[in-house]
Amino acid sequence: REEGKSMKTIKYAAPALAALCVAASPALAAKNLAKNGSFEKPVVGDGTYQLFNTGDSFKSWTVVGDAGNVAIVSGDFSYCVALPAAKGKQFVDLTGTSDTPTGIQTSVKTSPGSTYSVTFFLGNIVGSGNCGTTSTVNLVIDGVPVASFTNKKGGDQQVWKKFSTEFTAQNPTTTIAFMNGDPPDDTANGLDGVSVTLVAAP
Repeated sequence: REEGKSMKTIKYAAPALAALCVAASPALAAKNLAKNGSFEKPVVGDGTYQLFNTGDSFKSWTVVGDAGNVAIVSGDFSYCVALPAAKGKQFVDLTGTSDTPTGIQTSVKTSPGSTYSVTFFLGNIVGSGNCGTTSTVNLVIDGVPVASFTNKKGGDQQVWKKFSTEFTAQNPTTTIAFMNGDPPDDTANGLDGVSVTLVAAP
């Protein structure tokens, strides 16, 4: 499975991170530490989007990476195909209008030695012209690139695929970034439903 491959990548890419198969109790898994994980704020107009450049911030997130932009997109917006959100009414398009290796990051409070799960939805469209065929996001934790995830599913609208992996916190605050991994000629890369939850304490 793709999730399994990604977890293995994390294990060997960064010694500080570990992919542990630990069952989460309902009590531990209930709280999402990532705020505004479905990108409902700020609210954009129906059928529109709002761009944020590298260095800009919106609620709980900062745009990072190469000079460029990302977009918060209304689920009513269409480009090549319809673009429904995975969660709520909005999502982030990591390609923005710049189609650069740009992304977004957030910081969450963590306990060193504890294991956490990162879960998110990756949206892909398959369309004519420069709409692309796959969507890839690169996960970076505390500045360390740890894994890449790719959604190859396509249909008559944006298709979402859920990914999940785990890491062991090294600091009281952990920074998690999702970077656009699509080539410059691919103009769509959806991200939605980001969740960070505690799996197990040491």
